[in-house]
This record gives sequence, C-alpha cells and structure tokens, in this order.
Amino acid sequence: MNFDKSKLTSIKGDASFRRFYRRKLNKKNSIIVYSKVDKNKNLLIYDAVNKILYKNKIYAPQLISENYKKNFIEIEDLGKQTVFNILKKKNNKLKIYRKILLILLGLQNIKIKKIRNFKNKIYKIPYYSKKILFNEVSLFLNWYIPQHISKKKITFVKKELKKSILNLIKKIQLPNKTFVHRDFHVSNLMMKNNKVAIIDSQDAVYGNIAYDLASLIDDVRLKSSKNHKESIYQNYLKLNKKKINKIKFKNDFEILSVLRNLKIIGIFTRLAKRDKKKKYLKLIPYAWKLIEDRIDNNKVFIELKKKLENNFIIKIKKKNDS
Repeated sequence: MNFDKSKLTSIKGDASFRRFYRRKLNKKNSIIVYSKVDKNKNLLIYDAVNKILYKNKIYAPQLISENYKKNFIEIEDLGKQTVFNILKKKNNKLKIYRKILLILLGLQNIKIKKIRNFKNKIYKIPYYSKKILFNEVSLFLNWYIPQHISKKKITFVKKELKKSILNLIKKIQLPNKTFVHRDFHVSNLMMKNNKVAIIDSQDAVYGNIAYDLASLIDDVRLKSSKNHKESIYQNYLKLNKKKINKIKFKNDFEILSVLRNLKIIGIFTRLAKRDKKKKYLKLIPYAWKLIEDRIDNNKVFIELKKKLENNFIIKIKKKNDS
C-alpha cells in the first residue's frame, strides 16, 4: 500500500480474505479495503454495486480512490456502529427494524442491472439461478457431512440429502426478478447520522423477493423469539405496497431460510476446517435451531425433516442437553 502505515488502524474483519484498515488524515477518516484473493469481486464489483445503491438513494460507502494494481480501494468510513450492536442494547427493536425494512423495500425497487465499474467496464448483476442456489447448499453436503457422519455412510447420506434439497429448490415458486443483497443481516448494516447504511454488497444478484427478508429474520448471529420474527415478517407485508401472493411468498421465504442456514452451517464448518477460523462453530447450534423451527409442522419439508432428524438434529439435541 502507498499509505503511511502509522495513519492506518487495522479493523476487525469478516469471514472473507479481505483486510480492512481505518485511515486518519486531517481529522477525516476513510476505510482501506485490501483484497489480494478474489479482488475482482471484493474491490471492483463491490464498488460497482455500491454505485447502484447510491444511485437509488440507499446509503452505501462511496469510492474515494483506488489502486487496483496494489489490491486495494479507499472508501467512505461509515463509522463503528453496526445495527447488530445497537439491537443488542436497545429495547424497542421493532422501531429499528421498521427502518431496516424500508431500506429493504428500497433495495427491492432497484431496476438497474448494469453499471460501469471504476475500470470503465460494464458490470452486469447476475441472476440467482437454481444451479447457484444448489451449489451454495452443497457446502453443507461437502463440508459438514464429512465431519459428522461415519465414512461408510457419507456417500449415502449425501445422495439422500441432495435429492431432498433439489426437490425443495423445485418447489420455489416466485421468479428471480428482484434485486437481492444476498447477505442482508444486521451485521452488514451500519448506523450513521441516524441513517441505515449497507455494506458487504458484492454478492448482489437478481433473485427471489423473499430471500433478503429470510436473511434478516432468521439471522444466525442474532437470537430472537418466534413472536419477534413473526412481527418483522408481518411488518414487511404491511409496508410493502406491491401485490404479493402471500401463500407463494411464505412458501419461498421458509424454503430459502432453511437452504440458506444449511449453506451457513457448511460455510462455518469450512471456515473452521480449512481456514482455522473456529469462532464461527459456536453459531452452528442456533443455525440448526432456525432450521428446525422452519421445518417443523410444514408439509413442504416432510422429506428433508426426516433425513435431517435421522442424521443430525436429534443427535445435536442430545449433545446440547447433556
């Protein structure tokens, strides 16, 4: 990097290979995002999506400077206050969630599909195909199963669960025509000057309208009651002025929530096994709880529920109860 390192303070990172630094210069702060691995997505695409958000009056960090050759960009500093930290302290959570839901509805109104990146090349937002969705859930099959199933049963269990997952994906009913952040949860929302801002937008796609709401409500990082989750869900429906088929929406919301949390269990297992980031393992039991709550008493999950209970959920309960 070209910057005086005495002006840089390392910031706690996330699950990716990116590194973040806060730069202080003339009483002004900025953030340096450094990414040598997958830098096209983490630098070029990240800024391109932020431009789309900003054009749609959604607060996201603006680019200050870039040095793509040296693997970094400099962006606006949105401060240190995540919505996650605020919610952990506040009692009146629904008031904050109303703000978040209005941001979500703003995202879902985005129509831009192409934007020029800072290298003056066109970036087109991809579609969230069923193939991509299955590949993501396969992280559960490929990383979690080998850690928790005996070697002689791995192939069989993988095959059986693959069938159930593919059957669920086929039962998703709404089209992929809505702008989806894809990681829309309170740790990726910042509060600055009483405004909610969005970070970590590089994975944005055009996908299912229910996906980001499922990500927000069934957030593995923030425990909440069933009543609280239902209140957010109902508030979203009230605030959304578009016509929504509520039966199809609920169907897709629950399927996407379950598939997303299976993917998360796979990601957290990979982080621990491959990248030695074991702190994420402590979130897996709650991810299982979220899955269990959604598959309970819902006919669409009969097949998956039986297979998960036979191989994982009952064992996890016994382990947690002992």
